[in-house]
Amino acid sequence: MQPDVGIIDSPPGRQHQANRCSPREQPRLLIAAVFTLLVFGYSLVSRRLESSPITAPILFTAAGTLMLLVPEASRNLSMDHKALLLIAEVGLVMTLFTDASHISRRALQDNHKLPVRLLSVGMPLTILLGAATAMACFAGLSWWEAGILAAILAPTDAGLGQVIVNSPRVPAHIRHALNVEAGLNDGLAVPFMMLFIALAAAIEEGAGGVLGHILLEQIGYGTAIGLAIGLGGGLLMGLAQRRQWMSPKLGQLCVVAMPLLCILAAEESGASMFIAAFVAGLAAKVGFPKVGCHSIEFTEGWGQLFNFFVFFLLGLLCTRNWNDFTPVIVLYAVLSLTVVRMLPVAVAVAGIGLSRPTVLFLGWFGPRGLASIVLGLVYLEQQPNLPGESTIRLAVMATVLLSVIAHGLSAKPGIERYARSCETLPPDAPEHSR
Repeated sequence: MQPDVGIIDSPPGRQHQANRCSPREQPRLLIAAVFTLLVFGYSLVSRRLESSPITAPILFTAAGTLMLLVPEASRNLSMDHKALLLIAEVGLVMTLFTDASHISRRALQDNHKLPVRLLSVGMPLTILLGAATAMACFAGLSWWEAGILAAILAPTDAGLGQVIVNSPRVPAHIRHALNVEAGLNDGLAVPFMMLFIALAAAIEEGAGGVLGHILLEQIGYGTAIGLAIGLGGGLLMGLAQRRQWMSPKLGQLCVVAMPLLCILAAEESGASMFIAAFVAGLAAKVGFPKVGCHSIEFTEGWGQLFNFFVFFLLGLLCTRNWNDFTPVIVLYAVLSLTVVRMLPVAVAVAGIGLSRPTVLFLGWFGPRGLASIVLGLVYLEQQPNLPGESTIRLAVMATVLLSVIAHGLSAKPGIERYARSCETLPPDAPEHSR
């Protein structure tokens, strides 16, 4: 009987050689090492950077972009696309669940004039104007493709505007309005995007059943999954808390498990994990009103790691497509962050009595970030084979990249200038209402 030939019988030199990573894996390990070291370094000086204009999204995006200086990594990048997408999706799912669970009915009632107007009037107008602007800039897009692009870029990012929503110099009414808007518009943008993808695919492929398939599975099943997991999980957590079965520290794990269950259930059923997570966050509050406090504890810690990775990924993607950013793409990015955002906001808040500096402040600070990046990746993963796929991809990357830089650098100067204008307002001004 001959002995088995395996790793134990291999010569030491050959075993050592087998343990080395292959040339195809080296760029992946290099990128992982750069990201890990950057997280460690940023954590060490994070408090010092709070007083500087360099925000975390700027730092991590710039680091990803600087991978261009490593030609081997940029040429031979062989990272698993599905693994990258999954990490980004988990980050957005956690954010959607947290945002939904953190928004209280009282917050909407107390600030109903601003958040409701920004969401019910401002967001649809932003999508409509964004689509019309895309049609004017890009001759090859259909209306449904333009709608996809506009829906992807409609959500604002509270993370990029964190300096603003946390600044005591900005009136609480305005801070809360921006925070509520950013917390809800990313979840509301998902059905619009799915609908436009279905309509574009139905026209391009002549498949009328695609629309019904999207509406039923992506939106319908997603809503049902979110309700089941959110209501069930919230009721169980509420029961466990009342009976004192649950450790306060481990209650956070229950909250983290709910959006993860949404991902697993959505993958099996073909539903939208984003709609499921958003609905679950809203439904969990029925049985466990304190779910928002536990979810915030997670996102302020581990959840930040997902966000940092998504911005690092944005830098990598921009590096690989840098030469494709044409003047028209850049023009659309500028218009998306200015006219497409600011004009709908001005229309939405008309008649409330807000000052002109307040309207400009609300309109300018609508940064695009995590949600737009992930929704753009999800759109590409859908593989609708649309003619405008390349244009949509490049426009999303350019807009978010410009937003990271422009909104990050203008946050502190914008707050200072706006605070000075608020000092001249009378005490009964709408900005000071509660």
